[in-house]
Amino acid sequence: MTGSLDPAATALLLVDMQNDFLHPEGAYGRAGAAAPDIAALPDRLARVADAVRAWGGWIAATQFTLVPGKAGEPFIAPHLERLRPFLGKGDFAPGSFGQAVIARLQPVDLAVEKVAFDAFYQSRLEFTLRKAGIRTLAVAGIVTGGGVASTLRGAHVRDFETVLLSDGCAAFDRKTHEAAVAALSSVSPVATCAGFVDSLAAGKG
Repeated sequence: MTGSLDPAATALLLVDMQNDFLHPEGAYGRAGAAAPDIAALPDRLARVADAVRAWGGWIAATQFTLVPGKAGEPFIAPHLERLRPFLGKGDFAPGSFGQAVIARLQPVDLAVEKVAFDAFYQSRLEFTLRKAGIRTLAVAGIVTGGGVASTLRGAHVRDFETVLLSDGCAAFDRKTHEAAVAALSSVSPVATCAGFVDSLAAGKG
């Protein structure tokens, strides 16, 4: 990033850092669907979030949501149903423990439900960010080639300034993560978590 960052106009955007993805009692944890790189994110991102809070910036979070239909059975996209057949009633439900952002990264200032990879798709994310006066997003979370990539690209086409935190996001496969970061580097500046925190201390992006 170049130029000066304004705390009042900058947010750390945490993509899908939720209990159903990360907590042992969440949907993925109960199914044994975990990855070391993803499990390492909360502590690393907590340090970034603490620095952003101390600096006076915003913490925003997307919450992947499975909208319940009749009898609470969730609407699940066909590709996700094939990929994660263990998902079912109550998982990622609005207002549930599983849908909530993990405790390690609380509190968040802005939380927005999302129903697709791109958190801007059919959501109030753009409205919320604009109302808050946010123009710059440091994007992190899971998974790099899915929700992170789609949301960052969604921010880009809406003229938000972005920086991708390369070690602040992860995928279930290291090579997939690395390929996604390489592809996104043509869209957005890329920084490490430590480098981004240092830029806050220096008052620069």
